[in-house]
Amino acid sequence: MYLGAKQTNLLGQIMQTLAEPHEEKEIREIMGDLVMQLLGAQYYASFVWQPGSLSFAQPIQINMDPMNLRAYESYYQFHDPITPMMQRYQVAVRATDVLPMEALQKTEFFNDFLNKDGLYWGVNLYAWHQGQNLGDMRIWRDKRRDNFTADELRLLDMLQPAFVTALARAQRSQTSESMTLNYLSQRLTSREQDTARLLMLGMTDKEIARALDISTTTVRTHLENAFRKVGVNNRAALVHKLRP
Repeated sequence: MYLGAKQTNLLGQIMQTLAEPHEEKEIREIMGDLVMQLLGAQYYASFVWQPGSLSFAQPIQINMDPMNLRAYESYYQFHDPITPMMQRYQVAVRATDVLPMEALQKTEFFNDFLNKDGLYWGVNLYAWHQGQNLGDMRIWRDKRRDNFTADELRLLDMLQPAFVTALARAQRSQTSESMTLNYLSQRLTSREQDTARLLMLGMTDKEIARALDISTTTVRTHLENAFRKVGVNNRAALVHKLRP
């Protein structure tokens, strides 16, 4: 597999992005732009599988009509002849690997959904982790270009482990943050929560007082109440207890 200077540079940017701490949505957005450049593609969408409702949600799109994507969420994903089969793969897979183009062109899905945005040649990559589908990348070209090659599929497969790791890390971080906020809301008053959050940002008593428009004495009272409710004796211990 030969990679030109531009592709090599893009691969470096992608791996750097996946190594950095980003939110889950940001990862899928940034990857869309970079992977489109890497593969010379024109369209991108990404979803997260919802096992409870057996549907795809949380869409991200590049160069696609948002209204058309909403139509996918509400209707076309339930009349999609290719994605359920592609989702079974744990490697990059082309639309034509699961359904010949001649057959796809005869479907409502192609004529009323894909064709509306000019999507013709497609490849999907799914991020599977411990039996859970964390997200996907759906990359498309129009019919003026060629189908994706075996080398391009291998490029995507090379990225998959880092993509999965990045999404799993972001998901853990979001879960930890959610648990922390829930812990705060259950035990502390709203003012005590605000004071504790600002303390966790490294702010001094005076800075917290200015930010909340209260006195420094009140700040200390809120912190002492938080110590007692959380079961710690000092500021450092409170931050350690509450930080994800």
